[in-house]
Amino acid sequence: MTALLALAGCGGDSSSSVSPELSDVSSSSVIPASSGDLQSSSSKDLKNSSSSEEKAKESSSSVKPSSSDAKSSSSEEVKQSSSSVVASSSSDEEESSSSVVKVEYFSPNLSYGEFVDSRNHRVYKYRTITGENVDGQSETINVMAENLNVGEMVDGSKDQSDDSKIERYCYDNDTVVCLTYGGLYQWAEAMQLPSECNTKSCADLIKPNHQGICPDGWRLLTYNDFYIVEHADDNDAGVKGVRAKAFGGHNYTGFSLVGAGYVWQYKFKNMGKSTYWHYPEEGLSNGADVTAFVGYQTKESTANTSQDAYKTNGFSIRCVMVE
Repeated sequence: MTALLALAGCGGDSSSSVSPELSDVSSSSVIPASSGDLQSSSSKDLKNSSSSEEKAKESSSSVKPSSSDAKSSSSEEVKQSSSSVVASSSSDEEESSSSVVKVEYFSPNLSYGEFVDSRNHRVYKYRTITGENVDGQSETINVMAENLNVGEMVDGSKDQSDDSKIERYCYDNDTVVCLTYGGLYQWAEAMQLPSECNTKSCADLIKPNHQGICPDGWRLLTYNDFYIVEHADDNDAGVKGVRAKAFGGHNYTGFSLVGAGYVWQYKFKNMGKSTYWHYPEEGLSNGADVTAFVGYQTKESTANTSQDAYKTNGFSIRCVMVE
């Protein structure tokens, strides 16, 4: 089996790292049994790669100040204050209007837009962020300031294999946790592709502005999008300016990256300590070990890290408005 490689992310403080637990992975393992086992190499020409992280300690992200066009929804929906999330989803029995979850991760000093996902009436906050893209050009995006939460919960020990509906994991199989930290998705589910794409290459099915399971009018976050957020105007803190304060950051950008944890080898790991999120892209591995290209942050990260990871792991999703 092709060994996993750690991909260096871009940015002035970018680095790549192999998870501390990678050494525990047997060469015969199909999925690495650790919170941060990844493949290293570069699926893109990521710029300004430098300093390596010694340990995979999970962190949350923040996003930089920017203006936003608020797309408001009804007051009966989820209401989210500048410093807390109060989320409820009418589509799931467990997430009734009586379910209230608060977490202080949005920046109280920044303005946020709002939009409603018509599939479950969930209200999301987003930020309008202008920054430098991977080509060194100024670019503006409207990006969700919280993780996507949609779909029917399935047990973390099982695959998301029902192609007739959207399925998600909720940390510790608790839907209330999904209200705060969002759902966790296998790669094929996030891409809205057949579940068989978790074990074979489906790179030819990924299109520009790939929507995946994002709401209509939104697309999956790309590496370039996250680079823009990290290099947002007036953010002089790198990825620490992207993470929420509760996740070891300053949240200058308002992106509010949180330590949502993840599902690794069908086990929940490291909520509050680290997070992974899917990009609409495959990794570098070939054959039976086809991987996904993902972003990764710990609570103590100082670099924008991107890596390869097995598609069957459950990671977070962020969406960007289609312009």
